[in-house]
Order: sequence, then structure tokens, then C-alpha cells
Amino acid sequence: MSYFIDVSYDCLNKQGEELCGDKVDIIRTEDATIVVLADGLGSGVKANILATLTSKILVTMLKEGASIDETIDTIVGTLPVCKVRNIAYATFSIIKIYNDGRVYIVEYDNPPVFYMKGDKLINFERKSKVVQGKVVKESSFQLELGDILTMVSDGVIHAGVGYILNLGWQWENVADYLVKRTSKYVCAKHLTKDLIEVCRDLYANKPGDDATVAAIKLRRPEVVNMFTGPPINREVDKWIVEKLRKSSGKKVVCGGTAANIVERELGMTMRVDMEYIDPEIPPTASIYGIDLVTEGVLTLSKTLDKIKKYSNPVAGENITQLFSGRDGASRLGKILVEECTHINLWVGKAINPAHQNPNFPADLSIKLKIVDELVAMLKRLGKNVEVNYI
Repeated sequence: MSYFIDVSYDCLNKQGEELCGDKVDIIRTEDATIVVLADGLGSGVKANILATLTSKILVTMLKEGASIDETIDTIVGTLPVCKVRNIAYATFSIIKIYNDGRVYIVEYDNPPVFYMKGDKLINFERKSKVVQGKVVKESSFQLELGDILTMVSDGVIHAGVGYILNLGWQWENVADYLVKRTSKYVCAKHLTKDLIEVCRDLYANKPGDDATVAAIKLRRPEVVNMFTGPPINREVDKWIVEKLRKSSGKKVVCGGTAANIVERELGMTMRVDMEYIDPEIPPTASIYGIDLVTEGVLTLSKTLDKIKKYSNPVAGENITQLFSGRDGASRLGKILVEECTHINLWVGKAINPAHQNPNFPADLSIKLKIVDELVAMLKRLGKNVEVNYI
């Protein structure tokens, strides 16, 4: 079976630093995904440069098929060693996970990777080897649907030192927290956001170190097909509705005109839901065979705002509150964030004069700009997004 590899990460910068000394790089190939978490020694610009250099070398060489020995040889030959502490300037964790669930892990001086199966912490075998005088640990095993791997930098397990906890959160404490919370993580982003918010609280909003969480969840592919905006040529109305009808996965329609097109071409009656009214967001509607029907520009804009808040690791927004509402933006946001891995967008390019600033050219339509921003945010969340303009 081919799985979807759901990857997410969130970071906190050390207080007073504009750059994070941790770096996460993600590269997807046809058959696998490579995720690297590098932690540069210290903090600030120097740590950021060293972590970035380390992660780029690792993902690039591994993508091109280099062995871990060759890759670490290059890292050791490139990065210096701290003369004062006699330790490497960057530590790292690597996870290479294939689309069929096979996983290969390499760990060098970072906190051990957490492997969660349901609400249980799984201990997996690690084999130590010496490469260029450095002791690295390798692991290989098979993941199953729903399994989660989590990498953290040492800023996570030190969270709270000098503030709330004497010795920091500790690896075992993080593991216990994951055991209690794993069943609530619908997607990898929920996990990383949850853990990084706990770290921020333990640091009392004054992080004493860079803290990074990167998570991978093995998911079944879930497809969402969304149609918004009328096509320029009305002759393709029937074609686009037929494409939507025959598509697998959830079906979403955004916009009054788009909904009217679907209603007409399917020969169904659209009913507006007046049971729940939000003063800022227009009501939703229902059409048989369509999972969600919403208004267009206003709802998309509010949905975009919610997803931006959700994506911000320091926004302090409660995950369950953001998408728990019955309004169109909350329901659409929940579908896009939690209930899909692949999104097919069908975007009509006809301009609604009500959505257009007369001082702007037609190609700067408010609707299209919102859609472009939404696409960018969904890609940042690791979604596989395909946009079709019609």
C-alpha cells in the first residue's frame, strides 16, 4: 500500500534572536521523503548558518543516493569543531521514509526519536557505528498506518529550565505527554503545534534555547476537490461539474455563482442553512452529492485567516477552537487542514465586479489573490496541491 507521508515542523527562537539555530529540511522524491533536523551549536546567526549548512548537505547527498558514511564524511570535513568544548558545531537527526512505510533513521547527538503507535511509545533497536570518529545510531523498521515519528532539538527537552522546572522537561516527560495526547493528533501539524506551544509555556514566553519539533505521520491519502468561481467560458460549466461529480474524495463548492452552476448542471435543489447564523461569515448551503457549499470571497478570506493563525507556532490559538465552529470558514478550514492530504482546486477566472477594485487590472482579482495565498499556505502545511484555472 502507498501511504501519504504527512510531515510538519514548528520552531521557537531563543529569546532575543531573530534567527533559529535549528533547521529542518524536507525533500520528497518519487518513492520516499527525507526529513532532517539539524541543531547548530549555540544560537543566533552562527548557529543558523551551521544548522542550515548541515541540513542542506545531508538532504542533498542522501537524495542523490550517497551512503550515510559518505554523507557524514562530508559533514565532518566541512564543519569545524568547537575548540573550547571539543564538540561538533551541529548535531542532527535524519528520517528517510518510503511511501510503503519502510523507514531508515540516523541519529547523531540529538535527543532520541519518539516512535508512537496509537497511544503507546515503541522502543526500536538502534545500532551504533563509528564514522570519522563520530558515533551515530542507525535504525530500520516498518511503519504502519497511523504511526507517528517525532524529532526534537534539545531546546524541547530543556524547556522550563530556570523558569517552571529545575531540570527541564526531560525526554521521558515529553514521551509521557505524547502517550496521553497521540490519539488527538489527526495530522502531523497538530502534534508539532501542540508540543511547541507547551515548550513556549514552560519557557514562560522567554525561550532560553532554540526549540524545534518535527513530526511524521503515516496517513491514508485523502482527496478534496474544491470548485470556486465561475469559468470565463460558460460552455465549460457542464464539463467542470461533471469532473467534480466523478472525482473521488470530498467535494467542496465555494461561491454563490459556482454553487448555482453546480445546482443547475446536477439538476439538484440548493438549500441555504439558516439554522446557524454568524454575523461575519455568510451561511452555508447544501446540494446533494456535495460535502460543503459556502459563499465565496468572504468565506475564503476568513478561512485563510484561520489557517494563518493555525500555522503560527507562537499565535497561542487553540487548535480545537479554530475549526470547531459551525460557520463556513471553520468547516472549510477543518476539511483543508485535518481531513485531506491532496487538494484539487478548480478555479474559475471570470471576474465578479463586486470583488474588484476599479483601480486594479483584472489579473489582480481579489478572489484570485486569496486563492493564491490559500494555495501557498496549504503547501506550507505539506498538502499536495494541484490548481486548475478555468
